[in-house]
Amino acid sequence: VQLQASGGGLVQAGGSLRLSCAASGKIITRNIMGWYRQAPGGQRELVATVTSGGTTNYADSVADRFTISRDNRRNTVYLQMESLKPEDTAVYYCRAYLLGYTDTYNYWGQGTQVTVSS
Repeated sequence: VQLQASGGGLVQAGGSLRLSCAASGKIITRNIMGWYRQAPGGQRELVATVTSGGTTNYADSVADRFTISRDNRRNTVYLQMESLKPEDTAVYYCRAYLLGYTDTYNYWGQGTQVTVSS
């Protein structure tokens, strides 16, 4: 499985961006797709996840500003980011967690930089 993330960039505080993550390869039906981020000097942290059934989960810091969604036909997950803040600046990574019958598989995309200027 390969994950290709895109959509990052430079935006002013209060602006918006939409990230996309296209998955290719053998995608197991039961899966959790998610976005994580890592700021300079910080640890990678969860931003949002969405299950194959559509259940979403958000970090408290983004819950009222970001929306995660997925298009199963295109094997693509999106992160719509609104009201961006300088503290949202980070490299954003897409993750696919696949649940097989007896094994689980974990894949990461290459990351896309999001920079929010004040």
